[in-house]
Amino acid sequence: MNKLANRIRRTVLLGIGISALPYMVAAAPAPKLDFSAFEMQLASTVAADPGLASFYGAHGLKPVFLGTEGEARRKALLDAISTAPQHGLPPQRYKSSGLSADDTGNDVATELRYARALSLWANDVSNGLVDPSRTDSMNKREVIAVDMTKLLDGMIDGDPVASLATLPPQNREYRELQQLLADHARLIPPPDAPEVASGLYKLGVKGPAVADLRARLASIGFSPATPPADPQNFDEELAQIVSDYQIAAGLPVDGVAGPRTIAQLSGGEAGPQTRRIMIAMERLRWLNGNDLNTRMIWVNIPSYMVEIREGGQTVFESRVVVGKSEPDWETPEFSDTMEFVVPNPRWNVPQSIAAQSYLSKLRANRNAVPHLDVVDRKGRVIPRDQVDFNRYSDTNFPYRLRQKPSADNALGLVKFMFPNPWNIYLHDTPSKGLFSNRNRAASHGCVRVAKPFDLAYELLRGNSDNPQAMFQRILDKGDEQWIKLKEPLPVHLVYFTAIPGPDGQLRTYPDVYNRDAKVWSAMQKAAEAGT
Repeated sequence: MNKLANRIRRTVLLGIGISALPYMVAAAPAPKLDFSAFEMQLASTVAADPGLASFYGAHGLKPVFLGTEGEARRKALLDAISTAPQHGLPPQRYKSSGLSADDTGNDVATELRYARALSLWANDVSNGLVDPSRTDSMNKREVIAVDMTKLLDGMIDGDPVASLATLPPQNREYRELQQLLADHARLIPPPDAPEVASGLYKLGVKGPAVADLRARLASIGFSPATPPADPQNFDEELAQIVSDYQIAAGLPVDGVAGPRTIAQLSGGEAGPQTRRIMIAMERLRWLNGNDLNTRMIWVNIPSYMVEIREGGQTVFESRVVVGKSEPDWETPEFSDTMEFVVPNPRWNVPQSIAAQSYLSKLRANRNAVPHLDVVDRKGRVIPRDQVDFNRYSDTNFPYRLRQKPSADNALGLVKFMFPNPWNIYLHDTPSKGLFSNRNRAASHGCVRVAKPFDLAYELLRGNSDNPQAMFQRILDKGDEQWIKLKEPLPVHLVYFTAIPGPDGQLRTYPDVYNRDAKVWSAMQKAAEAGT
């Protein structure tokens, strides 16, 4: 028995992690070695789930959901799961049909059904249905995991309903997306609405199918003020009704009920606008745990804009140029902290750009590209007549190429650093003409800013009462200088092809890197895996 108890004890300790040990020490001066059959089974089962193992280990392997004491928690959990459609999440994934607030089960299996449903629901509604890094190689975002111990403590010692309500994102955009999703759900006709045969319905078409089309549209509120003289006639009034439906459903608007409109009206798969909304909600869940109401930098890649936000309001914005829509050049998605403003930056040419654009020229003529210095690993400038460029290939070139500070520098006159493994930053550029383009995916991955000086003044306001004068004084010296921000702030590089604007209206942007389809496919697979 002692050997089994010790094995279970090791399982619990490994499962709960170091963070839970203080709870156990406070609860029991000496390690517990005597376990009931219930406790041993619970410990061995939850050990594979770090969040649950941490909680149950810290609380003496006591049940949360069993008996009359657990009834309010069971009900709160089931009520929360019932809201899954409001979050664009698949209800069947949580297998709540086998759970009941009136459950009289008093065994480990019953406890674990609720615990597992809670763990899955909490992770999905808080952190997202899918792992962002598995949707695209350029998605580097790391989610902030749910603190299951804190959640369950709140459900036990406080109001379980209130505790569960803290899980979804709490920002304005998420709430507005929920409302938009609810509006789109009302576009699904009821089961008793007439089906519409496949076809092309436009002005002048007549027949019983036109009457079915009218009735199906009317079932979701798209109907004329007065009954038509001939329900089987596709007249101008019906064309306007079809246009109104197409606008609401996010379809191309032409007043013609063709195959795409009929398929959408048939209530099959989510329409394009509904998908955009659900994908946007997923992306906001990936950001959950970050305070989106604090002062922050927000770079939305598809909108080609950078903003500084405070309290959810935009206080600065500028057009940007982002990475090309090509392998290796796309701007990645991730969050970090803006730490430095760098006037008069030197440009260390990335090896990939050096190989692609410059080394072949240097092999042909060592005096080519004279605006670039050849620099060794110690940062020393090497005279070109001391380098035989033809000895090296693109992959074994032992030097770096570096451009001096100047107005013609590829980084312009200022860059903004949030050190990260991908060497992505914001910067000025001498190529100002790109900012007038509608499609502004043209860089090698970094983010070029149309109003870099104004951005610098905003970021430096914590460093000086007159940040403009401070910046200009340093800029005039002509040398690279790293100014550490006294008020570092979060920077989020995000990818929203749909997001509510300040007026609550949904704004949509081109899917410049074709990432939406990958996210949607991963969400569908996760939904199917739960059936």
